[in-house]
Amino acid sequence: MREELERSAPEREGMDGERLNAAFRLLEREAETGEIPGGVALVGRYGRIVASFYTGLSVATDFAIQPVQEDTIYDCASLTKVVVTLPLILQLIDGGEIRLGDPVCRFIPTFAAEGKTEVTVRQLLSHNSGLAAYTDLYSHGWALEQIKESVWSEKLQHEPGAGYVYSDLNFIALGEIASILFGKSLETAAYENVFKPLGMTESGYRPDTGLKPRIAATEFLFGSYRWGDVHDKNTYAMGGVSGHAGMFSTAADLAKYAAMWLDGGRYPGGRLLSEAVVRAATRNCSSLPKTNRGLGWVLKGDAWDASGDLFSPASYGHTGFTGTSLFMDPTTEVFVVLLTNRVHFGREKSVARLRDCFHNAVAAAVLD
Repeated sequence: MREELERSAPEREGMDGERLNAAFRLLEREAETGEIPGGVALVGRYGRIVASFYTGLSVATDFAIQPVQEDTIYDCASLTKVVVTLPLILQLIDGGEIRLGDPVCRFIPTFAAEGKTEVTVRQLLSHNSGLAAYTDLYSHGWALEQIKESVWSEKLQHEPGAGYVYSDLNFIALGEIASILFGKSLETAAYENVFKPLGMTESGYRPDTGLKPRIAATEFLFGSYRWGDVHDKNTYAMGGVSGHAGMFSTAADLAKYAAMWLDGGRYPGGRLLSEAVVRAATRNCSSLPKTNRGLGWVLKGDAWDASGDLFSPASYGHTGFTGTSLFMDPTTEVFVVLLTNRVHFGREKSVARLRDCFHNAVAAAVLD
């Protein structure tokens, strides 16, 4: 099991500590002005944590006030796509169980419904499958298998490969493929093949109720605040576990995951992914205009890129709807974890500008 990442002074790793403090003040200002309840930020380089910061509140309601701590657990929303489902699929590719060009219906036969026989694993990963961005799976009172079959029977919005639509449905299908081929639940596969080897002891689906004092609350939905239950409605209807959302984690755990990617799939004591599949996942696999998508990852310059102006062209990362993000720059070997629960104050609150400005300030702190 992986131990905590080593901590080092910014200057020892070629970064300016004062500039990093300026980046952290941006997060502090957003909390003070009420744009976010609070947050945790962590910056690393060369596989070491060089600085971290936390501020504000993780719960801010009439009945509960809870300050953010460095180890506050956040509902990571769509970071689940790239921290759970993506590495599981890539491990299956490494093991020869999947080809990117394989049709999805090879693994989920009923997915072939409504003319989807040509949709491939690659198209799910790069969001050009033709599936809709979203559909209501939660309001019908369906059992889990009914929810899945509803997704498999979805009609395409466009021909596979002909357009780009960022879709939760893509990763629901990928999560099912991972579960089928690992022969166990997605939750168990994630624990055994990602969280446990990397020592991500604070990460997982459906956190224990005893952890509630450390968990950041999210939005007011269905008459109460989500606090320890997943924010995503479809994932909640699926029992809290899905390929597109549902993972809870901490900044320190996500730092371990980022360090593995920047080390070409290695971690102390082992290898999670091959260097070949890391390269494949972090290069553009979309020929569509105005898109720059890897396998799962958002690459520099894509419309969904939140890395700011100063990260290098090799950068990649992902965001989560609740206010979370993880971005890495292989050129400088810098990784940045930024966790907020911005939806706690309502989904009209945005961290889009904060992400860009924060990443600019971090990139400006690199001295070499």
